[in-house]
Amino acid sequence: MQQVSAVRKDDVAERVTYPIPANVYAETVVSVRHYTDRLFSFRVTRPQAFRFRSGEFVMIGLPNAEKPVFRAYSIASPAWDDELEFFSIKVPDGPLTQHLQKIQPGDTVLLRQKATGTLVVDALTPAKRLFMISTGTGIAPFASLVRDPDTYEKFDEIILTHTCRDHAELAYGVELFEQLSADPLIGELTEGRVTLYSTTTREITPRMGRITRLIENGRFYADLGIAPLSPETDRVMICGSMHMLKDVKELVEGLGFKEGSLSAPADFVVERAFVG
Repeated sequence: MQQVSAVRKDDVAERVTYPIPANVYAETVVSVRHYTDRLFSFRVTRPQAFRFRSGEFVMIGLPNAEKPVFRAYSIASPAWDDELEFFSIKVPDGPLTQHLQKIQPGDTVLLRQKATGTLVVDALTPAKRLFMISTGTGIAPFASLVRDPDTYEKFDEIILTHTCRDHAELAYGVELFEQLSADPLIGELTEGRVTLYSTTTREITPRMGRITRLIENGRFYADLGIAPLSPETDRVMICGSMHMLKDVKELVEGLGFKEGSLSAPADFVVERAFVG
């Protein structure tokens, strides 16, 4: 039976050996970056046999118990990447994140072998514009999708929205956007086709407000100089807080959008399993 050691408890290194559960990959942490006291990202090695569609999530855990806790995390790296990237919130008393936020390069992270999820382009019919609506760490699956060439085969333009409480929490999305044009694989595809619309809900910034309110009062369209959402020209993906998911789903359904799936592609999709 495969086993792994190196568990960190209360920031004191302890060596405890636990068996790796069946049907689970044990991968090595490559890098960790802390953005704020609430948000961090990390990259791990990718199992050679692991396959996923950009936008999907996977169950991850830590080898710190006989029966490790697993939670759903959207994969932030595109399907072609050699590593797997994740963007996570820090929950002080979270069963997983209280330990996950302490990982360092060289540590072990566990991955279930199957990825799944609704935020895939195959669940949408082709259209002119694709709106990716996110709050907090809900931007993670969109970080995967905007770096995937298949997204640009199906849509002419991408509008990515990211709403957080404070300006510092927007950094992940800003860096993602700024690095797109320099990406050797998709840089040319993204040129002039991706727009980032960031807003805050607590800290005072030039753009403040919940994304639903900004869409409903028209400021969103005015700020970007674009035509309003329409099922004739647009598709929508939604990921983030449960409150936002509900509000945006109701908003687009009120505009005539139909929810899609892999078996019946349509106008919008919502990821309800996302953690964070």
